[in-house]
Amino acid sequence: MTTSGTHGTVTSQTEISNISANGLWLLCRDREYFLPYDQFPWFKDAPIKHVFNLEEPHPGHLYWPDLDVDLSLDIIQHPERFLCIAKS
Repeated sequence: MTTSGTHGTVTSQTEISNISANGLWLLCRDREYFLPYDQFPWFKDAPIKHVFNLEEPHPGHLYWPDLDVDLSLDIIQHPERFLCIAKS
């Protein structure tokens, strides 16, 4: 019996894992973040397909091309340091 030494490769280390009435959950590598709409208002009324269309052009830099939203992991982890993000 021959087995392949190559297993499937994870192609998406960053994805939206859930959306609720209060915000969305972002899975980035092995960590999950909650982005409440009061701090990240761009996602509240956005079409779901636009929220799920997420790219990570550089490590720690997230981009939603359909919404033209750029966020860093630092902003997501410490929104209190970036108060201007709460203004839509």
